[in-house]
Amino acid sequence: MGDIDPAFVQEEEHRPKLSIIEAQGIPEIDLSPLFHHQVPNPSAIDALVKEIGSACKEWGFFQVTNHGVPQSLRQKLEEASRLFFAQSLEEKRKVARDAINPSGYYDTEHTKNVRDWKEVFDFISHDPTLIPLSSDENDDRVTQWTNPSPQYPPQFRAIIEEYIQEVEKLAYRLLELIALSLGLEAKRFEEFFKDQTSFIRFNHYPPCPYPHLALGVGRHKDAGALTILAQDEVGGLEVKRKSDQEWVLVKPTPDAYIINVGDIIQVWSNDTYESVEHRVMVNSARERFSIPFFFFPAHYTEVKPLEELTNEENPPKYRPYNWGKFLVNRKGSNFAKKKVENIQIYHYKIA
Repeated sequence: MGDIDPAFVQEEEHRPKLSIIEAQGIPEIDLSPLFHHQVPNPSAIDALVKEIGSACKEWGFFQVTNHGVPQSLRQKLEEASRLFFAQSLEEKRKVARDAINPSGYYDTEHTKNVRDWKEVFDFISHDPTLIPLSSDENDDRVTQWTNPSPQYPPQFRAIIEEYIQEVEKLAYRLLELIALSLGLEAKRFEEFFKDQTSFIRFNHYPPCPYPHLALGVGRHKDAGALTILAQDEVGGLEVKRKSDQEWVLVKPTPDAYIINVGDIIQVWSNDTYESVEHRVMVNSARERFSIPFFFFPAHYTEVKPLEELTNEENPPKYRPYNWGKFLVNRKGSNFAKKKVENIQIYHYKIA
């Protein structure tokens, strides 16, 4: 990536600070009560629900340990990811995304219209995935997104598919805990994910000689329901702390996952929980790898505040929107510089 291309340079106010604040207090939640008993212990589950609720309210982010995803599988996936990105650009581009299919390899992604210092490989979790053909509200046509099959490393696709099954189980468990923390039925959110549009992303952030100018990923909020992130020991994820709006670094915890609630949960909860802005710093000396899983509902889902969480004193704060149309609109702007801001949930906010 040689001399810095102006496309990577953040506006002055959004450039990373070189004096780093480490996050004190990002909750670390032990999920073992979900797994280590023949019969679940109700008081341990209640305590877990309270912890999750306060983490969602105060931070929008938390880390989970003893989460049930086999460590050996995660290691296998991380190793395969490193091998994939170590190939020549020519080889990686054999599985490049195109205008029709956003799965596959890509190295010029934009966030907030500034290019990210990274390369990615995206893989949808259910192949094929049905999605609207366009973001036009009056267009009822659907199309299919499918996955490419990288030839290298061997078994990459099979390892990804096995991992997705495990991380999806974790996503459903977390959704149940979040539902309970909002006073809802445990399975309240499950119906929305029957034909989910979720995907997994492999990020590679090469060393960057300009860590004061560029970002691995610019500031953004996640549009989906939940993100489950595996990050390596290099670290670089920064979260905007709600209490004082400072950027704070989330230090990697070995074998933990970092979880954040996305915009959809913010809307469903009618702003009880908030999707929090975050970004990724680059490192001048070391490359970094991370693997987020984005848990998204079916394309036909109408996203709106849940009836159980609204009333006369707390009326709905958002107009309903169609998830598939929103997703197609967002995907288009990730891969090209636009003159206007990407669509956001606040565009649906009721004044």
